Amino acid sequence: MKKKIIKRFLCSLLALSLLLVLTGCGAEKISVHSTGVWEKFVWFFASLIKFLSFGGSMGIGIILLTLIIKTLLFPLMAFQIKSTKKMQIIQPEIKKIQQKYSGKDMESRRLQSEEMQRLYSENGINMYAGCLPILAQMPFLWALFQSISRVEEIHSGRFLWLDLGQYDPYYVLPVLASIFTFISSWLSMKTAPEQNGMTKSMTYVTPVMIFFMAFRIFSGVALYWVVQNIYQAIQTLLISNPFKIEKERQAKIQAERDLEKAKRKALKKALKKK
Repeated sequence: MKKKIIKRFLCSLLALSLLLVLTGCGAEKISVHSTGVWEKFVWFFASLIKFLSFGGSMGIGIILLTLIIKTLLFPLMAFQIKSTKKMQIIQPEIKKIQQKYSGKDMESRRLQSEEMQRLYSENGINMYAGCLPILAQMPFLWALFQSISRVEEIHSGRFLWLDLGQYDPYYVLPVLASIFTFISSWLSMKTAPEQNGMTKSMTYVTPVMIFFMAFRIFSGVALYWVVQNIYQAIQTLLISNPFKIEKERQAKIQAERDLEKAKRKALKKALKKK
């Protein structure tokens, strides 16, 4: 579970780093006459934003397109949740393997890794499932960034107090993006049966990273982050409610304790009869 969380964190870090690279890419404006494959995709993406911009508000277009993208990527999210649940089920087996090969030498690590891989394979677990939703969103995030920076109508669009092609002057979106990233990460963390220091630290580190990214990125992109994290938090509550899972987990632990207590009591009575 720890390795999976680390990989998910590294995928998020990679995604954010790639977005930074985008700030220096593709300065030429894109129009309906652009010929490149990527330029055509960006123009198509920008056209979708304009089509969904009811009342001429490009911000509404970005919000609606974000919701559509997240809905289309729902199967990947469901696959990730399913994989996470499988990981939770096999935690006792993972602990046994770790105890069996607790040595720090190369041979112990190799044997532990082989048994882990065998266990994952037998249970149909993909260790990279946590990266799929993040990586699948990247082309759309790139296209959004390029739409705002290279398509004039999107760049000059407005939404409430925001100029979509500029930074949020009041830093409202960076704060909201950070808050909802934290809520989304916290809800995901709550589903884990064990919460180590790495898990908890990333729950707090990632929102800080998002805040500083949103602080210096187009407000249109920051708006996308806010909406997609609100959507993801609601999605987590509906599909894999951590409060319900925690309640069921505690009930199971209590049932096991009660069973163990009943066994001890029965054994004590049996010994007295002798």
